[in-house]
Amino acid sequence: MGQSIMFCGAAQTVTGSRHLISVEGHDILVDCGLFQGSRAESELNWKPFEVPPSEIEAAIITHAHLDHVGWLPVLVRGGFRGPAYATPATIGLAKISLPDSGRIQEEDAQHNRRHGRQDEHPDPLYTEEDAYAALRVLKPIHYDQMQSLPGGATFRFLPAGHILGSAFAEIYFANGERILMTGDLGRFDTPIIRDPAIVDHAEYLVIESTYGDRSHSKEDVVGKLESIVAEAAKSHAAVLIPSFSIGRTQELLYYIRQLQNAGKMPRMPIFLDSPMAVSATQLYADSVEEQDQDMKIALSENLSPLDPDGLILVRDREQSKALNARKGPFIIIAGSGMANGGRIVHHLLHRISDPNTIVVFTGYQADGTLGRRILEGAKEVRILGEQVPVRAQIEKLNALSAHAGQDEILSWLHGFKEPPKTTFLVHGEPPAQQALKAKIEQDLHWHVVIPSRDQKFDLG
Repeated sequence: MGQSIMFCGAAQTVTGSRHLISVEGHDILVDCGLFQGSRAESELNWKPFEVPPSEIEAAIITHAHLDHVGWLPVLVRGGFRGPAYATPATIGLAKISLPDSGRIQEEDAQHNRRHGRQDEHPDPLYTEEDAYAALRVLKPIHYDQMQSLPGGATFRFLPAGHILGSAFAEIYFANGERILMTGDLGRFDTPIIRDPAIVDHAEYLVIESTYGDRSHSKEDVVGKLESIVAEAAKSHAAVLIPSFSIGRTQELLYYIRQLQNAGKMPRMPIFLDSPMAVSATQLYADSVEEQDQDMKIALSENLSPLDPDGLILVRDREQSKALNARKGPFIIIAGSGMANGGRIVHHLLHRISDPNTIVVFTGYQADGTLGRRILEGAKEVRILGEQVPVRAQIEKLNALSAHAGQDEILSWLHGFKEPPKTTFLVHGEPPAQQALKAKIEQDLHWHVVIPSRDQKFDLG
């Protein structure tokens, strides 16, 4: 029977990571993510999985972003019984993110029913109860710990440097060959967590390509943040930062603290308006296995790099609503990072029409999201059913992505001592993938494939 891989998601798109590996007739799923973004993409979440979930014997979760783990409750409800392997920190974050996602699914469905929205699903994709059931199949595996898989395969996790707990899955087949699944490839020399592991060999490579067509800006993040905050202080503006609760929020807090330590930031309230981000930030501070040397040193000296002065944790929904009447200057950091859900949507609804608001985007905005429309210069956007003019000042921190840029991907690939038999590009929009494919072929002369959804390939 041998082994094969089928790309069930994140194929020519940036979300819905689901890769089905078959080893001697045994099915193993690598990542189980939600499709996010446009309506057409989101509808794929309702599509039955390519094989019955009960026939999948094991799963491997590379990290806790919902586009990699957010569909696990549906898989479990459909009959998957595990195990689903993940690093301890990924499980810790999933305990925060999955129930929160379930609650949001229920609230959205309730909203649709209440407003008679016939074009939307009347029932949630999954519930909070489904999410808790999914958590029970997760099994912790530490970095470099070898774990057996069905069909005679084994695997280990290696640090991916993307977010807390993120990992490459290095899967060894019985014939001695291996496939490396990068999940999301992180960046070098970023704060808080360890750098990506250097890998020098794999017969097959599956790598993300989110920024395959461009390299990240070399802008001074701290300097640009300093100028934005100074402007807000001068004009008494509200600064809204749509931010991913896991990863990006913690980086922002780290940089704000740096500004404060250097005496370059006027005192103003900083509202962290996301229960999930609050819990995730505590996990970042507690996860010693994940931290880089600078983070460990700062914590050992009680410098609290993720706890800037003036930080106010907002857990209660009423407290969040009360911020709508507040006068600046202040900062609100809230999810979601692409402004396609979460509390930031309500803040945008109330403030994006005000010229005395500064909206700061901090990462990739997928096609079809509210964040993408705002960032591309829309003069008017639809928010929670209302057409709202965009009069706020729009800014973007260009160097804060947790995904490797094209130059960083190529630098990491140069660590290989010999080319893989096949390199598969996933988790990217077609223009980015085509650009990265051409660059790899030109610079490294590797065999590169861009799979389409549900396309299957034999591996040896």
